[in-house]
Amino acid sequence: MTTPSPQATDRTEPVHTQLQYQLAVFARRMEQVRTSGGIGMLDRAAYLLLDRLERHGPANVKALAEALGVDSSTVTRQVAPLVAAGLVGRVQDPADRRAVRLALTSCGTGRLAEVRDGRAELTRRLVAGWPPEEQRAFCALLARFNLAMESYTADQ
Repeated sequence: MTTPSPQATDRTEPVHTQLQYQLAVFARRMEQVRTSGGIGMLDRAAYLLLDRLERHGPANVKALAEALGVDSSTVTRQVAPLVAAGLVGRVQDPADRRAVRLALTSCGTGRLAEVRDGRAELTRRLVAGWPPEEQRAFCALLARFNLAMESYTADQ
């Protein structure tokens, strides 16, 4: 079953009604692309955890949870299969030898690069017909929207 075309929204509807519909379609389509195997089988939570570890280095569960805006138990649950798959490892915390931190393994670095490259290629294909200024504007507006969502959830 396919989702109706994004053009199916009534242009006379308020922009917020159109936008919420477009976001719902976007989320559905992203999930369809992810599960089709077209950009590598790494779910959103795993991708964001691996990306965070690559960008900021080893971290404990609490720090990851705070950075990702989720509960520590959620990070613990999400990281378990990544450890089992050898994408993330546990390393000793240099500040406290009794504590451990989670770190990206070389296998995790490679897997993240593979998935990131696949996603970048898909994005290039999807916006290939857009003028470069529209691509930059879309990216800037999406980043702004994500920041607004982050602020909203932080205030709740």
